[in-house]
Amino acid sequence: MELKTKVRAEDGRQDLTISREFDLPVDLLFKAYVEAEFLEQWMGTKVLKLESKKHGSYEFETHNPQAQITLRMSGTIHDLVDNQKIIRTFEMAGAPYGVQLEVYEFEALTDGTSKLNMHVIYESGMQRDQLLKMPFRPGINMAHNRLEEIVGKLK
Repeated sequence: MELKTKVRAEDGRQDLTISREFDLPVDLLFKAYVEAEFLEQWMGTKVLKLESKKHGSYEFETHNPQAQITLRMSGTIHDLVDNQKIIRTFEMAGAPYGVQLEVYEFEALTDGTSKLNMHVIYESGMQRDQLLKMPFRPGINMAHNRLEEIVGKLK
Protein backbone atom coordinates (compact mmCIF):
# COMPACT_ATOMS: atom_id res chain seq x y z
CA MET A 1 0.00 0.00 0.00
CA GLU A 2 1.35 3.40 -0.98
CA LEU A 3 1.77 5.93 1.82
CA LYS A 4 -0.06 9.25 1.39
CA THR A 5 2.75 11.17 3.10
CA LYS A 6 5.74 11.36 0.75
CA VAL A 7 9.27 11.57 2.16
CA ARG A 8 12.10 12.45 -0.23
CA ALA A 9 15.69 12.11 0.91
CA GLU A 10 18.41 12.47 -1.73
CA ASP A 11 21.71 10.70 -1.21
CA GLY A 12 24.59 12.81 0.01
CA ARG A 13 22.42 15.54 1.55
CA GLN A 14 21.58 16.51 5.12
CA ASP A 15 17.94 17.41 4.51
CA LEU A 16 14.69 15.83 3.42
CA THR A 17 11.30 16.98 2.23
CA ILE A 18 7.90 15.71 3.30
CA SER A 19 4.61 16.45 1.53
CA ARG A 20 1.02 15.42 2.03
CA GLU A 21 -2.33 16.48 0.63
CA PHE A 22 -5.17 16.56 3.16
CA ASP A 23 -8.94 16.51 2.85
CA LEU A 24 -9.00 19.52 5.15
CA PRO A 25 -9.26 23.25 4.54
CA VAL A 26 -5.92 24.98 5.07
CA ASP A 27 -7.08 26.78 8.23
CA LEU A 28 -7.89 23.48 9.97
CA LEU A 29 -4.63 21.90 8.86
CA PHE A 30 -2.75 24.89 10.26
CA LYS A 31 -4.68 24.72 13.57
CA ALA A 32 -3.59 21.09 13.94
CA TYR A 33 -0.01 22.38 14.28
CA VAL A 34 -0.57 25.46 16.44
CA GLU A 35 -3.35 24.55 18.90
CA ALA A 36 -2.46 22.34 21.86
CA GLU A 37 -5.76 20.44 22.01
CA PHE A 38 -5.32 19.19 18.43
CA LEU A 39 -1.59 18.47 18.75
CA GLU A 40 -2.16 16.33 21.83
CA GLN A 41 -4.79 14.25 20.06
CA TRP A 42 -3.09 13.51 16.77
CA MET A 43 0.47 13.31 18.09
CA GLY A 44 -0.47 11.32 21.19
CA THR A 45 1.68 13.56 23.34
CA LYS A 46 1.26 16.03 26.21
CA VAL A 47 1.79 19.70 25.39
CA LEU A 48 3.69 21.27 28.27
CA LYS A 49 4.23 24.58 26.52
CA LEU A 50 3.11 26.00 23.19
CA GLU A 51 3.61 29.65 22.24
CA SER A 52 2.31 29.68 18.67
CA LYS A 53 3.84 32.97 17.62
CA LYS A 54 7.01 34.40 16.13
CA HIS A 55 9.84 33.87 18.64
CA GLY A 56 7.66 31.49 20.64
CA SER A 57 8.67 28.08 21.93
CA TYR A 58 7.21 24.68 22.65
CA GLU A 59 7.77 21.58 24.73
CA PHE A 60 6.01 18.22 24.35
CA GLU A 61 6.29 15.02 26.35
CA THR A 62 5.17 11.45 25.66
CA HIS A 63 4.57 8.86 28.40
CA ASN A 64 4.27 5.10 28.40
CA PRO A 65 1.37 3.28 30.17
CA GLN A 66 3.43 3.31 33.40
CA ALA A 67 3.46 7.16 33.24
CA GLN A 68 7.21 7.25 32.55
CA ILE A 69 8.50 9.85 30.10
CA THR A 70 9.54 8.11 26.88
CA LEU A 71 10.13 11.14 24.69
CA ARG A 72 10.61 14.87 25.23
CA MET A 73 10.61 17.31 22.30
CA SER A 74 11.21 21.05 22.32
CA GLY A 75 12.14 23.95 20.11
CA THR A 76 11.82 27.57 19.16
CA ILE A 77 9.33 28.97 16.68
CA HIS A 78 11.30 31.45 14.58
CA ASP A 79 8.48 32.54 12.29
CA LEU A 80 4.75 31.90 12.07
CA VAL A 81 2.40 33.23 9.39
CA ASP A 82 -1.23 32.14 9.91
CA ASN A 83 -2.35 29.44 7.48
CA GLN A 84 0.90 29.76 5.50
CA LYS A 85 4.17 29.00 7.26
CA ILE A 86 5.93 27.84 10.41
CA ILE A 87 9.70 27.89 10.79
CA ARG A 88 10.96 26.18 13.93
CA THR A 89 13.73 24.17 15.49
CA PHE A 90 13.06 20.67 16.80
CA GLU A 91 15.08 18.67 19.30
CA MET A 92 14.47 15.34 21.01
CA ALA A 93 16.05 15.11 24.45
CA GLY A 94 18.55 12.27 24.69
CA ALA A 95 18.39 11.42 20.98
CA PRO A 96 21.49 11.31 18.77
CA TYR A 97 19.91 13.41 16.00
CA GLY A 98 20.83 16.89 17.18
CA VAL A 99 18.76 20.00 16.53
CA GLN A 100 16.96 20.20 13.22
CA LEU A 101 15.44 23.15 11.39
CA GLU A 102 11.91 22.63 10.06
CA VAL A 103 10.07 24.77 7.51
CA TYR A 104 6.35 24.00 7.18
CA GLU A 105 4.45 25.52 4.26
CA PHE A 106 0.66 25.25 4.15
CA GLU A 107 -1.12 25.58 0.82
CA ALA A 108 -4.86 25.76 0.07
CA LEU A 109 -5.66 23.56 -2.93
CA THR A 110 -9.45 24.05 -2.89
CA ASP A 111 -11.90 25.27 -0.24
CA GLY A 112 -11.82 21.82 1.38
CA THR A 113 -8.35 20.49 0.59
CA SER A 114 -4.83 21.58 1.40
CA LYS A 115 -1.21 20.55 1.16
CA LEU A 116 1.61 20.54 3.68
CA ASN A 117 5.20 20.79 2.47
CA MET A 118 7.95 20.33 5.04
CA HIS A 119 11.66 20.90 4.56
CA VAL A 120 13.75 19.45 7.39
CA ILE A 121 17.45 20.24 7.69
CA TYR A 122 19.68 18.17 9.99
CA GLU A 123 23.10 19.02 11.43
CA SER A 124 24.64 16.35 9.21
CA GLY A 125 23.77 13.80 6.58
CA MET A 126 24.71 11.06 9.06
CA GLN A 127 22.09 12.29 11.55
CA ARG A 128 19.42 12.36 8.86
CA ASP A 129 20.35 8.88 7.69
CA GLN A 130 20.16 7.53 11.28
CA LEU A 131 16.60 8.78 11.52
CA LEU A 132 15.66 7.26 8.18
CA LYS A 133 16.82 3.82 9.40
CA MET A 134 13.98 3.92 11.93
CA PRO A 135 10.34 3.43 10.84
CA PHE A 136 10.17 7.17 10.10
CA ARG A 137 8.15 7.02 6.85
CA PRO A 138 5.30 4.83 8.14
CA GLY A 139 5.34 6.72 11.45
CA ILE A 140 4.82 10.16 9.96
CA ASN A 141 2.21 8.76 7.58
CA MET A 142 0.32 7.24 10.52
CA ALA A 143 0.50 10.56 12.42
CA HIS A 144 -0.83 12.46 9.39
CA ASN A 145 -3.64 9.93 9.03
CA ARG A 146 -4.63 10.59 12.67
CA LEU A 147 -4.38 14.34 12.08
CA GLU A 148 -6.75 14.13 9.12
CA GLU A 149 -9.19 11.89 11.01
CA ILE A 150 -9.29 13.94 14.22
CA VAL A 151 -9.28 17.42 12.72
CA GLY A 152 -11.60 16.31 9.89
CA LYS A 153 -14.39 15.93 12.46
CA LEU A 154 -14.40 19.73 12.77
CA LYS A 155 -15.31 20.35 9.12
